[in-house]
Amino acid sequence: MSELENKIKAERQASIQHATELIAQGVHLRDPKRFDIRGSLECGKNVEIDINVIIEGDVKLGDKVTIGPNCILIDSTVDSDTKIQANSMVEKANIGKSCLIGPYARVRAGTQLGDTVQVGNFVELKKVTIGSGCKINHLSYVGDAILGKGVIIGAGTITCNFDGIKKNDTYIENGAFIGSGCQLVAPVRVGKKAVVGAGSTITKDVPARELTLARSRQIVIKGKKPPVSSEEDQE
Repeated sequence: MSELENKIKAERQASIQHATELIAQGVHLRDPKRFDIRGSLECGKNVEIDINVIIEGDVKLGDKVTIGPNCILIDSTVDSDTKIQANSMVEKANIGKSCLIGPYARVRAGTQLGDTVQVGNFVELKKVTIGSGCKINHLSYVGDAILGKGVIIGAGTITCNFDGIKKNDTYIENGAFIGSGCQLVAPVRVGKKAVVGAGSTITKDVPARELTLARSRQIVIKGKKPPVSSEEDQE
């Protein structure tokens, strides 16, 4: 047997041993044979872990935490009543109470989430601090940012944090609403309870309690037809 095979076998045996110990502590593992731990895991009461979950480094789960299938947790803390849904990755982050993460979310190093935060499908977070009650539910990237409480970020919105030389920060104050498909070009600040209209590219600070738009006017050029690609299109 090769050195690699021995290593894999030893790791598998260690995971089974850890799984047995967790079950004895009251953790509900859907399938102990489909659970990998490569570090240490500390669990509160009534924790549920689905199949094909990988634990690396030091991970702590609070009471009633639920981890969906195919998730990876690395050197992170997840507070009580939080649910991490299928195919999500949490690395070197701290997640508050009663949060909903995923499915297909990636929470990267340096991220701090407050309580009752929602991070939805295909959302990526990197080095952000997010206050309680914020919602980032669809297809967004938020990096190098500080969000206050109750901020809502629409689908497809990103913080443009890298200018080609250095990383810059975005600040979004309490209660702000960012529409879908926006780009926040850092460094920039969005004021308290401000609204940024969908499709805006924001390069200057946004005043509090105002609606800000930054997009081109829609126009129709009459008489200009698209090229015909098939006989069906000619009808």
